[in-house]
Amino acid sequence: MGALYPGMVERIAPFCGSAKCSRHNFVFLEGVKAALTADAAFKDGWYGATKPARGLRAMARVYAGWGFSQAFYRQKLDIEALGYSSLEDFLVAFWEGIFLPRDANNLLTMLWTWQNGDISDNELYRGDYAKALGAIKAKAYVMPGTTDLYFPPEDSQNEVAHMPNATFVPITSVWGHFAGGPGTSPADVAFLDGKLKELLAS
Repeated sequence: MGALYPGMVERIAPFCGSAKCSRHNFVFLEGVKAALTADAAFKDGWYGATKPARGLRAMARVYAGWGFSQAFYRQKLDIEALGYSSLEDFLVAFWEGIFLPRDANNLLTMLWTWQNGDISDNELYRGDYAKALGAIKAKAYVMPGTTDLYFPPEDSQNEVAHMPNATFVPITSVWGHFAGGPGTSPADVAFLDGKLKELLAS
């Protein structure tokens, strides 16, 4: 990690992420967790072989309003670009399709990790977030998606302000968090690849 071992890496390119889970992001994830665990079949995590399918479906639909931007839905890119027949088809085939096969407790563990992510939460920085960011010596391109609802560009700008060798390089996109992948928007992927090549060549 750049903050703990600042001399080990020459260049970094964090995209569509953050160095610490923001308070707003934390609240979003609380809603996701609540949707999953409200299913009686969840049984406080002791569900055994019978997965909490209703909770997983509810979780998927909460995520659906956050993974892509308002403009994505306004432009009907779920239909026009991704080829789904309707909004409901998108919710079922794409979003429920992502979450239904997964294990609920594994998902909750990942959400816990996400909520507790903080590069300054260690013995070296003891919660001094600005100091941890300032210790990153690597040349950095910090690349948020301009419509990412999880990690808005303003958060990245705040981080870059504390990083001595960082450049703010937003991905101008209506694809929300998916501006960072996984290949849903060819234009975004081309921009990202170009900036990675530029950074590596510098």
